[in-house]
Amino acid sequence: SAAGAGSAPTSEARVSLAVWTTTPWTLSSNVACAVNPDIEYALAESRGERFVLARDLVESVLGAKATVERLIPGRELLGLEYEPPYRFVAPDKPAWYVVGDGYVTTTDGTGIVHLAPAFGEDDMRIGRDNDLPVVNLVDPAGRFVAEVTPWAHTYVKDADKDIIADLQERGLLLAEVSYEHSYPFCWRCDTPLLYYSKTTWYVKTTAVKDDLLAANEAVTWYPEHIKHGRFGEWLENNVDWALSRDRYWGTPLPVWRCEGGHTHCVGSVAELRELATTPPPADLELHRPFVDDVVLRCPACGGDMHRVAEVIDAWFDSGSMPFGQWHYPFENEERFRERFPADFICEAIDQTRGWFYSLIAVATLIERRSSYDTVLCLGHILDAEGQKMSKSRGNVVQPDDVLDRQGADAFRWYLFTTSSPWYPRRFSHDLVDEVVRKFLLTLWNTYSFFTVYANIDRFDPTAEPVPLAERPLLDRWLAGRLAQLVTRVGDGLEDYDPTNSGRAIQEFVDELSNWYVRRSRRRFWKSESDADKLAAYQTLYEALVTLAKLLAPYTPFLAEELYQNLVRSVDAAAPESVHLCDWPVADEAALDEDVTFAMDCARRVVELGRAARNAAAVKNRQPLAEVAVAAAERERAALARLADIVTDELNVKELRLLDDPGELLAYALKPNLKLLGPRLGKQVGAVGAALRAVDGAEFVAALRTGGSAPLVLADGEQVRLAEDEVLVETVAPDGSRVESDADFTVALRTTIDPALRDEGIVREIVHAVQLSRKNADLRIEDTISLALAVPAELAGLVERNAAYIRSETLASELELGDRPRQHRETVRVEGHDVIVGITPTGTIFTVNYG
Repeated sequence: SAAGAGSAPTSEARVSLAVWTTTPWTLSSNVACAVNPDIEYALAESRGERFVLARDLVESVLGAKATVERLIPGRELLGLEYEPPYRFVAPDKPAWYVVGDGYVTTTDGTGIVHLAPAFGEDDMRIGRDNDLPVVNLVDPAGRFVAEVTPWAHTYVKDADKDIIADLQERGLLLAEVSYEHSYPFCWRCDTPLLYYSKTTWYVKTTAVKDDLLAANEAVTWYPEHIKHGRFGEWLENNVDWALSRDRYWGTPLPVWRCEGGHTHCVGSVAELRELATTPPPADLELHRPFVDDVVLRCPACGGDMHRVAEVIDAWFDSGSMPFGQWHYPFENEERFRERFPADFICEAIDQTRGWFYSLIAVATLIERRSSYDTVLCLGHILDAEGQKMSKSRGNVVQPDDVLDRQGADAFRWYLFTTSSPWYPRRFSHDLVDEVVRKFLLTLWNTYSFFTVYANIDRFDPTAEPVPLAERPLLDRWLAGRLAQLVTRVGDGLEDYDPTNSGRAIQEFVDELSNWYVRRSRRRFWKSESDADKLAAYQTLYEALVTLAKLLAPYTPFLAEELYQNLVRSVDAAAPESVHLCDWPVADEAALDEDVTFAMDCARRVVELGRAARNAAAVKNRQPLAEVAVAAAERERAALARLADIVTDELNVKELRLLDDPGELLAYALKPNLKLLGPRLGKQVGAVGAALRAVDGAEFVAALRTGGSAPLVLADGEQVRLAEDEVLVETVAPDGSRVESDADFTVALRTTIDPALRDEGIVREIVHAVQLSRKNADLRIEDTISLALAVPAELAGLVERNAAYIRSETLASELELGDRPRQHRETVRVEGHDVIVGITPTGTIFTVNYG
């Protein structure tokens, strides 16, 4: 910043104002200096010169050696005249005196600000408040005019260094320092922008300020805080709308002016034709240059009127859209009334001062209300580090790159579901890839699973459905979850909440794939067709078709693919596109609270059981003897109903239900040294040994019942311990692993006896064969001839379980030994090398298509 010194005429006793600016080129148009009336200023001496500046800034500006002669309240400086740094022109009003304004601060600079109302918003505001002249010595090209003789016709930013040197030579430069601050640059050519005042036409929006505020009150905003925050404050501080622009193209300003100075605003084409001195062409083009050829007769004096040169701010066109599209109020009034106001509009947050404002301003001027009922105010998309995307930074992600790599659906799903649209969100290809893996691939794999088996079994979606009440509980549970989902998504979208609605879909797809389909695999695999298998097909089909419809607003291409394959391929009478279907309606009859509760209980217990298995580092394919669950009566009844699901999911032989969690826990007891140390001293060690020897459950029960309990030490002495003097930790009993939440305590017995170990090995062998089938590119319906070469210690185990292995692997025959087969590979099973040989022998299904 250059700190210039404005002063009285040269004399030995002159006093200078220490004035600062960040734009030296504007000093040629200086007309005043501003102080803050509420700030204390100082008359200070430094290096033989005397300066007036803010008291708090004396040392930072003049140095530690500066001396303060006296303090001056800011308001005493008001009206003080000074000699300006330049007098290139004579102002048309009083100038070059000190004015006051609260925007002057002591956070930087000198506490005195140079004012050039032609070149700054605050300068212009203060200039209007104090009736200061507007001196503009810069032409529209950003060059000094001829009156600025030293730098005439020089681009102003190029003249900064010469101006600073001139101030230095004339003894008016106090200091020149680097000052980093925000400054606008052209986003096209990256050159500095210049602000300076111009005469313009205005719409007097300040006259309808109260109406604007009232119109905004009737609007629903997402997010809500914008309503009275960013946008509401903009309306509260409303200024008249600067309407005109000095451009060639645009909607011409419909104002004609005669030589007598009269102006007339034309309100319609009919009025234009009525006032024209000669009839305009029948096909008159209402843009430049054609409309400029129309000369009007002045209604005031009868003279010729010509259109003014300006066009209208393009935002006025945007704000006029609801009216212009129907040519209202000249025609289509009924149609306009049917469609006004709009249900909602949607744009980014930067439009609070653009489209959002222009729409409400024009509508309020015409209709005294907003042209929209709801605003969805979107946040910006940032880069992976949370920085605004910018070409200059090189962090812009091109939309085509995203569409080519991940597709529009993945991009849309990421934007809709990662956070509410009104908040900024980070974006990168990797983040979208994660969405693809977690959701879209899960959905597609579920759909693919259905189509594979539906084609194999020739499933007919138009066949008579199995009544919901007659379907297995698992089907009824999914139907209920689907009904809940339809309601949740519909209500969410009605409330402009795509994020939580989308997350609900994602949660349902996860349940569909990782619970329903996984639990139903054997129903689809079995060769015989029965009501159970048909119910499974129909339930999964209904879920996928409904998902296609719910996903249509989110992932339109994927939804269309699902719909065309699932619906249109079997029903030519169905709507041509998923986007032409009615929105799904929840099947209220499918909602069964008892079924939902029971399945939720089972899933929570399974989740806890899996956590226990993982903590004990026991493989999922290794069968275990028992899982015991302690829960309340209703929860136990639900689990008893779904015992088969719980035991199958956890790969255990038995489910045992209890009402007391204490039966599943052991207790580790320790003395509370902080409390017992001062009381028992050296006996604390004996207390610890005795606590380790007692029955933990009984001692804890005694503590909690009476608040204290007796403890017999090794030497026979008895001490009584209070409840807070004993530290109680719950631990799993030997041979078990315990996990719990608010409603369930689950104990998984992790002890593996030889029989369980053998069963686990057989399951590992089956798993190895299934992987070999996959590696051999076999179809799921292909039968095989299987050969297994196993170590001698496993041969008897394989023989005893041959029927099970054949059934699970679709093996029509099983031979022991390394026999010739088309596909052969060696795998590791429980530390043993096993050679798997496979030859396809046929199929157990009749495949007709797909």
